[in-house]
Amino acid sequence: MREPDLNPATTVVVSPEGIPQGPTRRLLHTSASRSCSTLPLVSPDDLDHCTARSIDLIGPTKIEACRPYDPQMMATKGNSGDNRSRSSMSVFIVAGLCCFFYILGAWQRSGFGKGDSIAVEITRQTDCSILSTLNYETHHGIDEGPVKEFKPCPNRYIDYTPCQDQLRAMTFPRDNMNYRERHCPREEEKLHCLIPAPKGYVTPFRWPQSRDYVPYANAPYRSLVVEKAIQNWIQYEGNVFKFPGGGTQFPHGADAYINELSAVIPMDNGIIRTALDTGCGVASWGAYLFKKNVIAMSFAPRDSHEAQVQFALERGVPAVIGVLGTIKLPYPSRAFDMAHCSRCLIPWSGNDGMYMMEVDRVLRPGGYWVLSGPPINWRNNFVAWQRPKEELEEEQRKIEDTAKLLGWEKKHEKGEIVIWRKRLGFHHDQDPQPTMCDSRNADDVWYKKMELCVTPSPETIVHDEDGGIAWKPYPERLNVLPSRISTGSVPGVSADTFQDDNKAWKKHVSAYKRTNKLLDTGRYRNIMDMNAGFGSFAAALDSPKLWVMNVMPTIAEKDTLGVIYERGLIGIYHDWCEAFSTYPRTYDLIHANGIFSLYKDKCDAEDILLEMDRILRPEGAAIIRDHMDVLAKVSRTVKGMRWKTKIVDHEDGPLVTEKVLFAVKQYWVADENNSTSTE
Repeated sequence: MREPDLNPATTVVVSPEGIPQGPTRRLLHTSASRSCSTLPLVSPDDLDHCTARSIDLIGPTKIEACRPYDPQMMATKGNSGDNRSRSSMSVFIVAGLCCFFYILGAWQRSGFGKGDSIAVEITRQTDCSILSTLNYETHHGIDEGPVKEFKPCPNRYIDYTPCQDQLRAMTFPRDNMNYRERHCPREEEKLHCLIPAPKGYVTPFRWPQSRDYVPYANAPYRSLVVEKAIQNWIQYEGNVFKFPGGGTQFPHGADAYINELSAVIPMDNGIIRTALDTGCGVASWGAYLFKKNVIAMSFAPRDSHEAQVQFALERGVPAVIGVLGTIKLPYPSRAFDMAHCSRCLIPWSGNDGMYMMEVDRVLRPGGYWVLSGPPINWRNNFVAWQRPKEELEEEQRKIEDTAKLLGWEKKHEKGEIVIWRKRLGFHHDQDPQPTMCDSRNADDVWYKKMELCVTPSPETIVHDEDGGIAWKPYPERLNVLPSRISTGSVPGVSADTFQDDNKAWKKHVSAYKRTNKLLDTGRYRNIMDMNAGFGSFAAALDSPKLWVMNVMPTIAEKDTLGVIYERGLIGIYHDWCEAFSTYPRTYDLIHANGIFSLYKDKCDAEDILLEMDRILRPEGAAIIRDHMDVLAKVSRTVKGMRWKTKIVDHEDGPLVTEKVLFAVKQYWVADENNSTSTE
């Protein structure tokens, strides 16, 4: 049987039955043998002796494009001093020509000159690529002085989640799950070390195999295997975890369960694209929704069900650590086409329906809410659930009353599954009328308390004949002008702004792929964009091989996360002065556009880089786009963090001040050694 197509740095042992027994890492100790998932970065010295005009950074054969320095060959070409003089003179001449034609182009574009086509053609033909081989690190002083070396953290921090630390959580009130919410360390409590990977850590399986198998070494926790043994969540086989696709409410598999839902909810025509899974477990529902081209944002707390969100991300499924507690969910209003709870243990009948009101806020008009499990169908199940039937009956009555208050229409009830649909407006024929929230603050959610009110839908929304938002089907809606922009809901953003941004990121991503040739091969499944803007980076990457967590910084000048969701993408609000709500080693690639300039006066760039290192997998990649002076500082810092880096020019040429830093996090595990510097 053919072995699965994994990263060439890993080998998979396959049993006679065809079950992968987990990737076994081949440790690489020589420069001649390396993982193809690692950037073979060319040193500045190598560049001096490269006979090729340009060098690709990625791929096992790219360094071979450079010919080693041969003193004898150089000697036959004359005096070395003459060569240096000629080389310097050539650089100055070419630089001068580039500047001349840059000024000429600017002048002719101003409208004062003629001969535009001549200037453009000459500029195109002038080869300024020699400037890209200049050693920026030398010219910007990055290598001056000692590099700060970051030590590995103690092994007890291998799965450290700073803002959901278990010990800290126990010091907070348990009312309304407050203790399971975000509680970040104070400045003096922050770690300034590198979170190690566990011994034996390996590159995860590629999608879709990762959906069904996770290496045991990456998340060595067996408690769920015992606790959920009869519910078909997870099994332990050899040195891998197997996920059969079952769940508490769908022990016979997620496929059958999703097909039952899709008989009511239109999941097959692209209208339903984004989903919210509350209390997701190991995210099997979200994992199997990909078959329908539906992407789910799953969340669950870090609690006694240890590592459930970590398992989800190891499987290649979007998930964050989170809980419905006292603060609003970190998502914009009208974001999701569908929300789901499958025995999620959330007290929907409590707090006067506040949690259902929060789901209503993030659910778009025309969207669906699925509730399966207690208390639905309590008459037939109260004995099995070992709960008083009067208590269950009261729970369901309160849920039904709140749904009516919200104006939801019940579309389906069968067995333990109920499906409601959110209508555009309210159709009340009796009191009480709901208290309406201030619509101006519907997306102001970061650390804001949940409210007992109903979020109104803007009057400018265009809706279909059934009372829902008139979405375009996915993937068409990915590039259609979002209604939040067409109706002027995002101040200062026009249709031209959106289209120009879309075009620019297609160009940027095309340039990224010329440098990192693994970008769209399936090597990177879990991708994060730390400063997502309109989501155009994710749109340009769109592929079933990957998904992007689009992060909207809470200090961003414009809040465009709602635009991102309208495009059929997912994302979350976050402040990068704090740790992200995820486990270590959960992202394969991190993209950071202007994030360090944005946070320049807000918090220490070192803290942001340490957080990036925490959530990036060993041999994961980073692409950081910023001004050269910022990247110089970043490059210097990550040299002490076991990152290999290379700064390249903007795709429009070396005269553009914005540059791009490509990096890869080196492979290392707990107790391997204590040396972190790349020098």
